[in-house]
Amino acid sequence: MRRSLLMMLAVMFMTVCSAKDPKVLITYFSPTGTTKSLSQDLAKATGADLFEIEGAQPYTTDDVNLGNREARAFKEMADKSLRPEVKGKPDKLKSYDVVFVGFPIWGDAAPNIINSFIEGNDLKGKTVIIFSTSGSSNLTNSYNKLKDQYPDLNLVEGTTLKRNPTPEARQAVIDKLKETIPAK
Repeated sequence: MRRSLLMMLAVMFMTVCSAKDPKVLITYFSPTGTTKSLSQDLAKATGADLFEIEGAQPYTTDDVNLGNREARAFKEMADKSLRPEVKGKPDKLKSYDVVFVGFPIWGDAAPNIINSFIEGNDLKGKTVIIFSTSGSSNLTNSYNKLKDQYPDLNLVEGTTLKRNPTPEARQAVIDKLKETIPAK
C-alpha cells in the first residue's frame, strides 16, 4: 500500500513538473514608440521574448503622419495590396506556441507591414494574439479584417490600449492580454 502511494505521488509530481507554460513571443510594429512600450511591459509581465517588426525602409515621423495624404502610411493604407518589406525575422519562430502581434491602428486596420510579417512567417499551428494601440479605434475591425485574410491561422482578438491611458487602464490592458495566453 505504501509503495503504491509513493508511486502515485511520483507520477503526480512528474505530471506537474512536465506541464510547461507555452513559449510566448511578442512581435510588434511601433513607428512612434507607443506599441513598443506596451509590448515591453507585456513581455515583463509574461516573461515572453520580444521581436520588433521594422520596415526594411525605416518609417519616419513624416511617414506616419496620417493627417497628410502624401504620407507613406496614408499611401500604404490606400492600397491594401502593398506589402512593405520587413527587416529580419524572429529567431527560432518554430519554438513558440503563442505569438502576439501588436500594431497601431491605421485607417481602422492593421498597417500593411503586419500583412508582410504574417505572410513572411509560418504562424500555422500557433495561437496568434492580435493587440493594438490607437487614439480612437478599437481592435475588432482590424481583427476581423485579418481573420478574413488569414482564415487558416488561429487568430485571437486581444485588446487595444487607447491614447493617454491612466496607469490603471494600462495595467488592465496588460492583464487582459495575459489572460488570452492559452494554457498548454
